[in-house]
Amino acid sequence: MIVALTAFAVAAVVVACVGGRLGRSLFLWSSVVPFAAFVYTALQGPAVLSGEVPTEAVPWIPQLAISLTLRMDVLAWVLALVVTGVGGLVLVYCARYFERDEAGRARFAAVLVAFAGAMYGLVTSDDVFVLFVFWEATSVFSYLLIGHYTAKQASRGAALQALIVTTAGGLAMLVGLVVLAVQGGTSSLSQLVEQPPTGTVVTVAVVLVLVGALSKSALVPFHFWLPAAMAAPTPVSAYLHAAAMVKAGIYLVARLAPGYHDQPGWQEIIVTVGVVTMILGGYRALRQHDLKLVLAYGTVSQLGFLTIVVGFGTRDAALAGLALLVAHALFKSTLFLVVGVIDHRTGTRDLRKLCGLGRQAPVLLVVTVLALASMAGVPPTFGFVAKEAVLTALYDDAVTGSPWGVVALVGVVIGSILTTAYSLRFLWGAFGRKKGVEPVEFVREHVDFLASPIVLAVAGLVLGLVSYQVGPVFARYADTLPAGPGEHEPYYLALWHGFEPALGLTAISLVVGGLLFWQRDRVSQLQKAVSFLPRASDGYVRIMATIDRTASRTTATTQRGSLPFYLATILVVFIASSIVTLALNSSWPTSAVLWDYPAQLAIGGLMIIGAIASALSNKRFQAVVLVGVTGYGMAALFALHGAPDLALTQALIETITLIAFVLVLRRLPARLGERNGRTHRAIRAVIGISVGSVMAAIAVVALGARSVPTISGAFPELAVDGGHGRNVVNVTLVDIRGWDTMGEIAVLIVAATGVASLVFLTSRTDVLPRPERRTRAQRFLARVRPVREPAPVVPVHGSTAQIGDSDEGDRRAWLLAGRKLAPQNRSILLEVVVRLIFHAIIVVSIYLLFAGHNTPGGGFAGGLIAGFAFVARYLAGGRYELGAAAPLDAGKLLGAGLLTVAATALVPLFFGVDALTSTWFEGDVPLLGHVEFVTSTFFDVGVYLVVVGLVLDVLRSLGAEVDRQEEEDAFGHPSEVSEPEEESLPVSVAGTPPTERGRA
Repeated sequence: MIVALTAFAVAAVVVACVGGRLGRSLFLWSSVVPFAAFVYTALQGPAVLSGEVPTEAVPWIPQLAISLTLRMDVLAWVLALVVTGVGGLVLVYCARYFERDEAGRARFAAVLVAFAGAMYGLVTSDDVFVLFVFWEATSVFSYLLIGHYTAKQASRGAALQALIVTTAGGLAMLVGLVVLAVQGGTSSLSQLVEQPPTGTVVTVAVVLVLVGALSKSALVPFHFWLPAAMAAPTPVSAYLHAAAMVKAGIYLVARLAPGYHDQPGWQEIIVTVGVVTMILGGYRALRQHDLKLVLAYGTVSQLGFLTIVVGFGTRDAALAGLALLVAHALFKSTLFLVVGVIDHRTGTRDLRKLCGLGRQAPVLLVVTVLALASMAGVPPTFGFVAKEAVLTALYDDAVTGSPWGVVALVGVVIGSILTTAYSLRFLWGAFGRKKGVEPVEFVREHVDFLASPIVLAVAGLVLGLVSYQVGPVFARYADTLPAGPGEHEPYYLALWHGFEPALGLTAISLVVGGLLFWQRDRVSQLQKAVSFLPRASDGYVRIMATIDRTASRTTATTQRGSLPFYLATILVVFIASSIVTLALNSSWPTSAVLWDYPAQLAIGGLMIIGAIASALSNKRFQAVVLVGVTGYGMAALFALHGAPDLALTQALIETITLIAFVLVLRRLPARLGERNGRTHRAIRAVIGISVGSVMAAIAVVALGARSVPTISGAFPELAVDGGHGRNVVNVTLVDIRGWDTMGEIAVLIVAATGVASLVFLTSRTDVLPRPERRTRAQRFLARVRPVREPAPVVPVHGSTAQIGDSDEGDRRAWLLAGRKLAPQNRSILLEVVVRLIFHAIIVVSIYLLFAGHNTPGGGFAGGLIAGFAFVARYLAGGRYELGAAAPLDAGKLLGAGLLTVAATALVPLFFGVDALTSTWFEGDVPLLGHVEFVTSTFFDVGVYLVVVGLVLDVLRSLGAEVDRQEEEDAFGHPSEVSEPEEESLPVSVAGTPPTERGRA
């Protein structure tokens, strides 16, 4: 089973990547995996029917006893056959349904295969949380399938509506599943059914689970999303809305019924909702003129029918319910595929425009008659066999005086009458001849276009003929429920049970339903005159409109465009909630240690002075520098506590932050605003002091409340034994708590992307010129040839540099782009220093990267050091120098880092160990001597790349792009200059810097 799920996932990815090249055969190749899974599932039949339950399990979250457990009993086996078999046939049908060059075919096929895999996982999952994951996966995939026609607003709206309704129900279901798992002491679905917990809480949990099931299966009051979903391509309706997605809720009810059918409220909810849905869906179907909508509302009605039966809670009802579930999947999929053929070949689905189709498409007519006969319960189809079983089960319960048995029986009979009526309406509307309507032109269909509906229709007929032989299969599931009070002998499936009450009720439904169709004009007039039923879709629209209005008003109140207001709101809420928590706390420490060393008091005093001075400062740059005092003070405290790694990283981060502040300050006024009065300042002071006091109190309480030794006490031993490193901090980051680090670098990437999206107007790669490519000889000559000609001067905002030969002379460019700056903006000393230290800094950063496992350093520190090297190049030569020094796209560098980290985490899985498991190698290497290497170093390399990419992105966003915008503001366009030549650092042949020459 796990292999089948893996095959579905791999096939979906492959189809998405290469499917566009396969033409019509794309869907035929895509159907291979569902058909293979069907064969694999069928081969499990002997084991399943002999009483065995094939089970496979892979640990997922062992700490919570959650595992990927797949279990195939009879119910799962039958549903898996339906999901895979119908899924494969629908994919074959798609080969003719979609045009050869239609856009999005590969995406559609890939999502449909992925959906089939999710459904396969859903029906075989034995862990409630794994089941929920597959449950939500089907919602996401259905959203993509329903919204396939992205250019159509109706398609997008229907997809969003289905997603909102089903995920809202799924959220309620998740709460119920969590409660059941907690009360039952296990997340195993089979154990929760075999040994169900009891109590009021369990009753509430079961109701919540039913809410999720009802919303998924489009039952009242959640039924409205299903007719709207008919905006999807017809194959989606044939699979999702007939055989797969809507069956998920029915499956869940059938799965829980053996253990929870006697819970308070279960039968009441099942019968009430089922009867109302069945009757309402049938009533609505009689009003539709679109063949697809007739089937859509008919599907809603049939889903109500199925819910009544599978959830009724007796043995015979369970037998009938499982048979009806299979029959419904066969006949409803057939009918949707027939509608697709009609729409494809005539160009319309409007039954008022269709005429004379029966004579032009006799094969299609026969297929339709078989499917409609099964839906209406006409012998000898499997639908008739299943409906006979349903009526018998409900009649036996009703005659015992059970009120809910009576309600269910009456509701099913009325619903069956409506089913017969709209079945005849569909047949007449699609194939009948109508007065005053010209016969439509029907383009002859290909045989393979009809292959899938023929197979499904014939299967429904064959199962009816052999129902006695297949009945024991369904009985194995039915025997898990108790017999009803009126069930004296176990019922069995058969085509003929003699003249019994069920046969009479079937005849009544067929005759009365035929009369309703015969009087269809009067029925239509009555429906128009009596339009009293509220529309659930209107309620959905009103709810969504209310949410939108509430959101708009809330946004207008809170989102004022004022950062101080946002911060104040966040901090006030934090203060209020924390004060309440602290007031209820009873673990205040009895004593406190104010400091360990006198130096701590001095450093802390400086930090306090810096913080207060920054708040009182009215100059931006001065305030930034004073804020930096607190950061450097924290680094000093780390150093005092013997944490050189933390001290180094904190100091580097503080420096990078100061540089980013300085870059931003160029576009801001030098002085802070004077508009805020004393009241605003007083409020902010109170908030600031309160936050500091609350944080201090939280720290004291948190440390005083510790009742067991800290987990970090074991880190030194874990670092050496598990991480094979002596630098505890670095080993913790890349090994012991690697998942935390992955989250942190993901946040860094999001921050970098956010800064870029706020600053850049086009794309992040437009602002940096790239050096021209030259041959190796040209690069060598550029190195040894002195610069004798004056270079053009780039005008800079605020500069009026006009330099002639007498002033310029032979300007020396110590950096690649040094000659692109105006003389007054250059610093020869800075250029010389940067040129001398750049490569040394890069080497130091790489050393820290690889040495960090045993000595201070690591990916964070090394990446920050490398970032300082690029900061120096930018400060010395501007944006041209940055472009020459780092020609790589910062976004790609960030992506490469994240990919490296993810690969390091996932590769161990292929060796049968947990993610992020590291291994250790050592040996003697020529020239290098004895070398020790830990695979977590690759994780550190990824961190290094992410940090370097972050610094480059900040420099390009807040540095180079701001430079370009300043030039644009000053001159109307960015200055256009020739790009700097690569490797154009002038040196003498001997390799010494050229001396300054006199003026020409």
